[in-house]
Amino acid sequence: MRMFAPRALRIGLVAAASFVAAALSTSSSFAAAKIQRLVSPGGIEAWFVPDATVPLIAMEYAFGGGASQDPADKSGLGHMVANLLDEGSADLDSKTYHERLDRRAIELSFNATRDYFRGSLRMLKEHRTEAFDLLRTALTKPRFEANDIERVRAQLLSTLRRESTNPNSIAGRKFLELAFGDHPYGRQASGTLASIPTIAAADLRSYAGHVLARDTLKIAVVGDIDAASLGVLLDQTFGGLPAKAELVAVPDVVAAKPPQRVFVALDVPQTTVTFGGPGIKRADPDFMAGYVVNHILGGGTLSSRLYHEVREKRGLAYSVYEALLWMEHSALFIGSTGTRADRAADTVAAIDQEIRRIAEQGPTQQELDEAKSYLKGSQMLALDTSSKLASALLQYQLDNLPIDYIEKRNAIVDAVTLDDAKRAAKRLWANGLLTVVVGRAAQAAAEPVSTPPRAN
Repeated sequence: MRMFAPRALRIGLVAAASFVAAALSTSSSFAAAKIQRLVSPGGIEAWFVPDATVPLIAMEYAFGGGASQDPADKSGLGHMVANLLDEGSADLDSKTYHERLDRRAIELSFNATRDYFRGSLRMLKEHRTEAFDLLRTALTKPRFEANDIERVRAQLLSTLRRESTNPNSIAGRKFLELAFGDHPYGRQASGTLASIPTIAAADLRSYAGHVLARDTLKIAVVGDIDAASLGVLLDQTFGGLPAKAELVAVPDVVAAKPPQRVFVALDVPQTTVTFGGPGIKRADPDFMAGYVVNHILGGGTLSSRLYHEVREKRGLAYSVYEALLWMEHSALFIGSTGTRADRAADTVAAIDQEIRRIAEQGPTQQELDEAKSYLKGSQMLALDTSSKLASALLQYQLDNLPIDYIEKRNAIVDAVTLDDAKRAAKRLWANGLLTVVVGRAAQAAAEPVSTPPRAN
């Protein structure tokens, strides 16, 4: 979801739910390789898996902060920084910088998620010195030239204009506003048509100076390099960054209490329904039980209850999904589907009915056994490249999981009991749904929000 994206795609954010699903379904064709905790001579730590199968090196890294550090009136600031860091650095202008990347087939990208400013780097082993140096100058000496800023600003505004009439984008934005109100999580991470024009070069430099620092840095590296050489490159690349980030504190928040429903009128043939509610945070003891029972409800695509009830049984939609999303300061479950305008009310009712049923009754033992079997088996197929493994190892660090989590994960899944699953289902879904319906008003029944969402 992050690597090898063409330049046009790097303008967008990573879809959180997609990332979450990819990161959790892991383990490895690399299972035999021991994950090392490497500490460079300068004290920079990384999780490292040496792999000489192919002469490639993949690195994933993240700084704390992300879009939650955007000022309230400048949403999209971190996103704009991510789109400008590779537009020239030090004595290289944008054109020359990209020529250097292209000449060596170096893949470098940045993105701002809600809690982290992330980056990816991939290169052939023989070009590692140049690749790491280009990353170093991007992080420590970005140019933020006026012409580059305006070009990227125009691209971002063009994307936002398209999204302003896209029912999926509208539903996603409105859902976060409903769930989180004026908390930073309720803002649009990619910015708005009002905020992007206000961002100046000084804002970009301030964000980079406050967020890109060594104390919040997490790194994962997989590839054809030895530990000593990697340690030197890490010091050269990240050692010049400030020792400590200057981050604005972000409060914990619980998503608005269901049930609530919002309707947004939009004259489009297909109605979009986005639904969700408060979730279970990653460190919660019930998390894995919630993850397993969520697979039963909506994460198992063709095998899920929602798919069976909404598509197979009633023919209301082509697809429906639902996933857990966890952040540093909150957690959600969130799902989406699209249906004909005249079937929107039936679709919402079917989803709500199935969610209430699993909350009240929980899954069956057979459903639990099948979900656990799938989740354990899929682990062996998920990580077939060094880039995917590096991405997973970085996510484990951000989730504060142990370095041997890959080895332990199947046992943790297997330990989930039917009582655990029933308890997690009740926690997740007993209160109903926050629902956003976007489509033709004449065909969608939607209740007004009874109380405004609160940031707790």
